[in-house]
Amino acid sequence: MSRRRRRNDWIPGAVITIIVIMLSVVFMGLLAMTKMVPTIYMLIIGIVLAVIAAIIWLLVWHTRYTGRFIGGTVLAVIMIAILAFGGFYINKTRSAISNISGETTEVTQMAVYVKSDDAADSVEATAGYTYGILSSLDRENTDGAVAHLNSQFGTEVQTKEYAGLTELADGILNGEVNAMLLNSGYLSVYEDMDGYTDFSTKIKEVGTVDVESTIQSAEESTPIEPITTANGGKVYTIYLSGIDTRGEMTAKSRSDVNIIATVNTDTHEILLVSTPRDYFVPLSISGGAPDKLTHAGIYGIDVCMDTLGMLYDIDINYYFRINFGGFVKVIDALGGITVNSDYDFNSGNITGYHFNQGENYLNGEQALVFARERYAFQEGDRQRGKNQMAVIRGVVKKALSPEILTSYSSILSSLDGCFGTNITYEEIAQILQQQLTNGGDWTIVSYSVDGTGATEKPYSMSQKAYVMVPDYNTVDKAKSLMEKVRNGEVVTQEEADAPVGSTSESTDTQSVTEPGTVAAETATNADGTAADGATTDGAAATDGTTTDTTTQQ
Repeated sequence: MSRRRRRNDWIPGAVITIIVIMLSVVFMGLLAMTKMVPTIYMLIIGIVLAVIAAIIWLLVWHTRYTGRFIGGTVLAVIMIAILAFGGFYINKTRSAISNISGETTEVTQMAVYVKSDDAADSVEATAGYTYGILSSLDRENTDGAVAHLNSQFGTEVQTKEYAGLTELADGILNGEVNAMLLNSGYLSVYEDMDGYTDFSTKIKEVGTVDVESTIQSAEESTPIEPITTANGGKVYTIYLSGIDTRGEMTAKSRSDVNIIATVNTDTHEILLVSTPRDYFVPLSISGGAPDKLTHAGIYGIDVCMDTLGMLYDIDINYYFRINFGGFVKVIDALGGITVNSDYDFNSGNITGYHFNQGENYLNGEQALVFARERYAFQEGDRQRGKNQMAVIRGVVKKALSPEILTSYSSILSSLDGCFGTNITYEEIAQILQQQLTNGGDWTIVSYSVDGTGATEKPYSMSQKAYVMVPDYNTVDKAKSLMEKVRNGEVVTQEEADAPVGSTSESTDTQSVTEPGTVAAETATNADGTAADGATTDGAAATDGTTTDTTTQQ
C-alpha cells in the first residue's frame, strides 16, 4: 500500500462520523424546538449521542482495520436511520400539536334553505328570492351573511323578518318567502319542537355562507392564566366539548358533551364534572333568559365557557373540543379502549350494540354509541354523562400506556381536523414537560350534576320543550369538589358518589320524562297519557331524575 493511500484512509471514517454528528445536531435542534423535553433529559440525550459518535469514530478512523471499520459503519448506518426516523416523528408531533392548538376563530355556517320541491340548486339560483330571517336571534351572524349575499349578487337582497323559529318555518312553508337564511345549528333545534320534528325533510340546503368571528370570552380577550401552586405546579380549568357534527372543526354546533376538567399537576388529580346537555340555565348572551345548555354551542365556544363559568362561579382557562368524527378516529388509532359500564344494556342506536356491566373493550364507533346512549337508562342524560367520563378515563389510560408507541403515527394523523383548542402550543409543551419530569399516575374522579325534568320555553326556541331544571345542591357540591382539587386536597370517587341529600330547589315546575325512555314507558297508560294524568311529555321518572326529549343522533 502506498504512503499516500495510507495517509488518506482516515477520510471515509471522518465522513461517516461527520454525517452522524450533523444528524445528531439536527435531531437535538428539533427536540429543543418542541419545548417538551426537560433540560436534564436533553443533556442525557446529548451525552449519549456524543458518546456514540465517539465510538463510531474510534471504529472507523482507519480503513485498514477492516473488521472494526465494517462494524463502525454498520453502527453508523443504524444511528443515521434512528436519527432520521426520530427527527421525522419529532417534527410530525410538533406539527400535529401546532395544528390543533391556539384556535382564535370560529365559523358560523349560515345556510340558505328553500322548499324541498324548489328548482333552485345553488345559492346563485336564489338571486331575486325574498329571504326569511330572524329579527333578533343570532342577528349579528344574519347581518354578516346578508352583507355577503349583497356582495355576491351585486344587489341588495330582499328580506322579511320573523320573531321566532316557528314563525320563520311557517313563512317558508306557506310561501310568504322563497328562501330562509338561518344558522345551520338551529336546524337541529326544530327536532325538539312539536309539529316541526320533520321540518328538515320539507326543506333543502342549497348552499352556505361562512361568517368568521374571533373567539373571545365575555370577560377576557385572552385566556385566563392557570393558577400556579406553591410547589410550582399548575391548576387548569378546561372545558371539554363534544360537538354535534362530523364536519368542520371550527364550525359552531350544539355541544352535546359538556365537561369541566379541573387539573392539578401537583397532586396529579383530574376532576371531571359533567353538566347535562338540557340543563336549563341562563346563557351569557341571553340577558338572563334560561336556555338548554346544548344551545350555547350554536352561539360559539366562548358562550359555552362563559355560561358554565356563570353556573359554577369559576374562571375557565381553556377549552378542548372534538367532533364526533374525530372521536371515532382517535379511539380507532389508539387501538380501542377499555371502559367500565355501570349497567348491562343494549343501545337504542340502529347498530344495536350490546354492552356488558363491567369492562368492555370498544372500538371508535362502539365508544361513540356508548357515550351517546341515554334511552336505555332510568337516569337518562345523567347516566350518559357518567358514560362519557368513563370513555375519557379509558382514553387517558390508553394514552399513558406503553401501547401508544405502536400506534403513535396513526394517532398523530387522527388529530388533524378533529380537535381544536385555545391552549397554546407553549402551554401544551409545558404540561408534557412537567409530566416527563414528575412522572407518576393520574387519579381521575368524575361527578355529574343533577336536575328535575320540566317543560319550559328555552331562549332559543319558539315553544316549550323538555329541559332539566338544575338541582343546585348538586351544583354546589360540584363547586366544592372543584375548589378542593384547586387547593390540592385529595378528592375520592367515593366522596363524589356520596348523595347530596335533597332535590331541586325549583318546586314550581312539573317533572317530565322523555317519551321513549324506560321511565316514560313504565309510567304511560295505553291511551298515551301518563299515569298521573299528564301526557307522555309529562311522565315523571321514578327516581326523580329524567332524560331528555331530543332525538338520538
